[in-house]
Amino acid sequence: MRASFRTALEPFGFAPKLLDVAEAARESVSQAWLERDRCAMVIGAKVLKCFAESGLHEGHLAGSTGYGYHDAGRDAYEALLAKTLDAQAAIARVQLASGTHAIVATARALLGAHGRLCSVTGQPYDTLRLALTEPLASEELGGRSRYIEVPLAADGAFDRYGIAGALKQSPELIFIQRSRGYAPRPALSVTEIASITQLVREHSPTSIVLVDNCYGEFVEPREPCAVDVDVVVGSLIKNPGGGLAPAGAYVAGRTEIIEHVAEKIFALGLGRKVGPSLDVSRWLFAGLHRAPKVVAESLKIMDFAAALFLALGYPVDPKPGGPRFDIIQAIGLGDPKLLVKFTEGLQRMLPINSRARPEPGPVPGYADPVIMAMGSFIGGSTMELSCDAPMRPPYEAYLQGGMDVTHGVIGVLGAAAALV
Repeated sequence: MRASFRTALEPFGFAPKLLDVAEAARESVSQAWLERDRCAMVIGAKVLKCFAESGLHEGHLAGSTGYGYHDAGRDAYEALLAKTLDAQAAIARVQLASGTHAIVATARALLGAHGRLCSVTGQPYDTLRLALTEPLASEELGGRSRYIEVPLAADGAFDRYGIAGALKQSPELIFIQRSRGYAPRPALSVTEIASITQLVREHSPTSIVLVDNCYGEFVEPREPCAVDVDVVVGSLIKNPGGGLAPAGAYVAGRTEIIEHVAEKIFALGLGRKVGPSLDVSRWLFAGLHRAPKVVAESLKIMDFAAALFLALGYPVDPKPGGPRFDIIQAIGLGDPKLLVKFTEGLQRMLPINSRARPEPGPVPGYADPVIMAMGSFIGGSTMELSCDAPMRPPYEAYLQGGMDVTHGVIGVLGAAAALV
């Protein structure tokens, strides 16, 4: 294994000392990789059972055009996706452009004109702040803002007492961000989400619990709807798309909530009956089928990246081989110049636009300039190996995705070589 590992990397011209560090990093996470594969087998078996029970046939792979009436493939996919996410029902449409789009549409549908939203996991990530929470914060209802925010504790954990205090105001919608996003905070486990949800049931039983599930699907055997969460939202070009879904997002949860959201998004009386699947049904089914294994590959890449950069002297979170609840690895570079070098090095190892030179610039939905390394076959896919870095302190690089360990290791070493 040692010889083949080094032999595979030698054509890329990495420095011998960096290869020494890489070999040690790979060996240090070998046991963690076995655990990732074991977990992927459990999750994969769950997804395969859902497929086996779904009764899919060739006809379901054909898409629809126009209004999308009587789209059997779309309906079958939504039922299948819901089951894999431990939910009763789902909407999954290419007409939902992103996870942010789906979250904002769902939140607005559930809040109505007078509802109040409480984020119990601190400040949401940039795009949601601009599109949802800041507009709500500027609106008043009975002299009170329509937005409540409970900051995370200093160690990044959720604040039980702060949440209990906020719930005394009986907000209509509780927002939980599962992933770290692009912020120095830990991702939440399903067990932690269950604790928050139980707290909500005790203190504000009429509140609806919404989880931003982006980057977290199929990382753990259970999904948030299995622990009494009302509704989850995510992107199909992240985990559940398995790197094959070309576009779209989903909303999954309790049937009555999904029906209500669908009627608000599309039209009263139409709901889930409209929305053409075009020519993407085959790729949605195929991506979902492969997603558990693809997610496990991503987690192994993140383990390797954490071990490598920790050995090179950079702070990382999560630690190599430690618990992971999303497919993002934070690497503390601490310097904007190093962020640029990191992204340039990674970009050179990506399959598309490898000769491009990343530069910080404006990105829709972000207040600060962002630098990205992106060379995916699906535009914007963060299931494929990429990184994002807002140009602001603490100047962390957020590495994410990756569909196979070979490419992931080489890409990570490209980023490291640019720093070394």
